[in-house]
Amino acid sequence: MSLAICPPLASAKCKLSRVVELPITMSGMRPTITAKINGADARFALDSGAFFSMISSATAAQFQLRLHPAPFGLRVRGIGGSADTSVATVKDFTLAGIPLHDVEFLVGGSEIGGDSIGLMGQNLLEKWDVEYDFARGVVRLFKADDCKHTFLAYWTTPGANLSMMDIGYTTPMRPHTTGTATINGAKITVVFDTGAWNSVLSMKAAARAGVKPDTPGVVEAGYSSGIGRGRVKTYIAPFSSFKVGDGEEIQNARLRIADIDLDEGDMLLGADFFLSHHVFVANSQHRLYLTYNGGPVFNLSKTAPPVAAGGADAGTDAGADAGADAAAAHPANEPADAAAYSRRGAAFLGRRDFEHAIADFTRASELNPNEAEYWYLRGMAHWQNKQPIPALSDFDRTLELNSNYLAARISRAQMRLGHKDIADAVADLDAADRIAAKQDDARFMLAHLYQQADLPAQGVAELDLWIANHPDDSKMIDALHGRCRLRAVQGEELAKALGDCNAAYRLSDKSNPLTATVLESRGLVRLRLGDYDKAIADYDESLKLAPKDADSLYGRGVAKIRKQKTADGEADLARATALSSTVADEFKRHGITP
Repeated sequence: MSLAICPPLASAKCKLSRVVELPITMSGMRPTITAKINGADARFALDSGAFFSMISSATAAQFQLRLHPAPFGLRVRGIGGSADTSVATVKDFTLAGIPLHDVEFLVGGSEIGGDSIGLMGQNLLEKWDVEYDFARGVVRLFKADDCKHTFLAYWTTPGANLSMMDIGYTTPMRPHTTGTATINGAKITVVFDTGAWNSVLSMKAAARAGVKPDTPGVVEAGYSSGIGRGRVKTYIAPFSSFKVGDGEEIQNARLRIADIDLDEGDMLLGADFFLSHHVFVANSQHRLYLTYNGGPVFNLSKTAPPVAAGGADAGTDAGADAGADAAAAHPANEPADAAAYSRRGAAFLGRRDFEHAIADFTRASELNPNEAEYWYLRGMAHWQNKQPIPALSDFDRTLELNSNYLAARISRAQMRLGHKDIADAVADLDAADRIAAKQDDARFMLAHLYQQADLPAQGVAELDLWIANHPDDSKMIDALHGRCRLRAVQGEELAKALGDCNAAYRLSDKSNPLTATVLESRGLVRLRLGDYDKAIADYDESLKLAPKDADSLYGRGVAKIRKQKTADGEADLARATALSSTVADEFKRHGITP
């Protein structure tokens, strides 16, 4: 990576006034901010790629917000498709300690996931100059007067590394921060999108740079989802160079690519990019400044990072050096208080720097030992660092301080299930079930964990609530399939199970290997129903996508034997047991034998 050298400061007339400082906590790779909706605590993901702030219909119901129609024809597009919307008005909305009234949110689409209930979008950000300093857990909004020719990267020192670039003009309907970058020498338009967990390049732009999914060195990287119901296949691809701004160039870069169409660009520069950079979006100048923090620029993991807070200062005149007061109030070396240590620790955790994350969470808990969140976050850091004993101890302490800490209940249940401590895990799951609102997205995870605990009836109950309250969510295929599976293994309500598997299959990408699991579950339902021909057909289709799936082979073998095709059936059973020594016992445990 190479970087340019910053120019000297200019224009003594510039007045850069800080409007508000927003404490940011990284939740995995998602920047989050705390707020209040009519007095109730809520956490939002800060999403510079969303043109307007947004919540799901389930969240609107949970907070008892009335809905009214959105402007005619308004649909929100994103990765995974588009979603219809309505509008909710929050009478009293508090952000960073500042009370706001009659604040509107778009309502629709998928849940944000993790501990966030919605998005804070560009309707908050585009009016100001915005400093993103995720590594230290803060975003600052500035008002600039007479700063057109002033160098605004106030945190840099003479001779420091810096890159600058022009960005597009914004309007209320097109408020995104966009600029030009190059990939393998080809020009692309990048969108600076803090709401994207991972940076991603469209396949069309990758092709212009000479890279396609079948190019040597390209590997599959799973599926991604967004605001819509759909999912898109992603790949990790090598590029000779990626250059952004007038100075920063990454040679031999590896980037995520996907079959996506972006309204305003070719590539999303996501939270991973922001976490590795200090970024100042000077909307007043139509310019962007960035410096590199260190560490990986792009998150290339094949799965979403694990998911694991403030006040505000009024804006004052930053002076002729465009931000000296802000820099003095927030020294670069050490955080000022427990909350700041925790936010910096969360940034380290997002980058999987476990040593520094644990040290910062430890310091935060020393400064404020009664704050449950600090213990919980340290527990998450220990857990991700494969230190289960201290992680469990931290979760225990979290719940001693706050027995209604839902995320800690769920995390401790997961750990206990992993250790085969089923009784205590179920106690945590039952407590989480009581704590969660009926519309809570956490019920999706609770269903999965009840299934792990071999309690399918409780899992079905959780999915009943989740499906009823999340009609447009990208996890709907998994939810419908999960409920079908739970009923199938019980051998109960098989007509309903078949309906769920049929619905999941209709929504599925038929070329996605994960669709094999839906077909296998539907085959199991039909096996239970005695519809052996259709069961065999489902298992056949499943095995085309996943030829070594022991469950499909065993189920098909049972169906063939019951159809008096004994030799073929026994051959399937033999192949299945060769692949899995436990598959026969699992079927027998559910009352299914040849």
